[in-house]
Amino acid sequence: MSTILITGGSGLIGSALTQMLTKRGHTVIILSRSEKQSTDAKIKYAVWDVEQQTIDADAIAQADFIVHLAGASVAGKRWTEARKQEILTSRTESSKLILKALKEMPNKVQAVVSASAIGWYGDDKKLRKGVKAFTEDMPADDAYLGATCSAWEASIQPVEQLGKRLVLLRIGIVLSKEGGALPEFSKPVKMGIAGFLGGGKQAISWIHIDDLCRIFLHAIEKPEMKGVYNAVSPEPVTNKELTLEIANRMRGRFFVSMHVPAFVIKAMLGGMSIEVLKSTTVSSEKVLSTGFQFVYPSIDTALTHLLA
Repeated sequence: MSTILITGGSGLIGSALTQMLTKRGHTVIILSRSEKQSTDAKIKYAVWDVEQQTIDADAIAQADFIVHLAGASVAGKRWTEARKQEILTSRTESSKLILKALKEMPNKVQAVVSASAIGWYGDDKKLRKGVKAFTEDMPADDAYLGATCSAWEASIQPVEQLGKRLVLLRIGIVLSKEGGALPEFSKPVKMGIAGFLGGGKQAISWIHIDDLCRIFLHAIEKPEMKGVYNAVSPEPVTNKELTLEIANRMRGRFFVSMHVPAFVIKAMLGGMSIEVLKSTTVSSEKVLSTGFQFVYPSIDTALTHLLA
């Protein structure tokens, strides 16, 4: 079994991935800003400091693979200029530290699997005529998230020059019981309101948390996987479809559906509203071509599990 070093291991994805990896017999080392102890023999902690660009050399020496998830939450706070800078630098500076460690410290790291996001892509309106979905070979959008994802991916790219295999996963909207988008969609439904954002027709390219973790594991275990892959379900849904699916499962017939006007969302979220209101249909064909199979390919199968 392998030892996997995870940055951002305490977040939504990192926590779920750690559980899956340890159940498969792997050892996980989670990088933390402070010293911690684990009661699980398969989970260890090591200290790193991105600002000071320091990292535990023993953790690097033990690692067979690195999963890079570190970065400030995109949806956690309103997008002030300071917050946007924090979102960017938390990603690029942590990549810089990983590169520094792999250059300067003895290691046996075979591959780095790094998170990115479908924020790389723009609105569906930017797709060429006849093209139904964004694919990995398409250029980054020129809006804030597109530029951020471009810088994020570029910051970890030099790993390849060190002779390490690099996989970049552009992650869609993650659905999980433990956090992320699903609890936010569920909040108004609990009060009997199914609120469609804007027109409600915008496409959401989503993924079940378990399938996402399985893609990370797939990328670790398949040496032929290199480069960029979209980590999204093969069946995107509209905002309205997702909201109604959640409402039907949580409330049966006992809810009121309504549209939340775009100007209200813009007033509440500021610049972040662009991402909430845009339609982004993303292809999963490339990851499927590697032999990966989704356990939860449709929103029906995903919500049956998550809202059981």
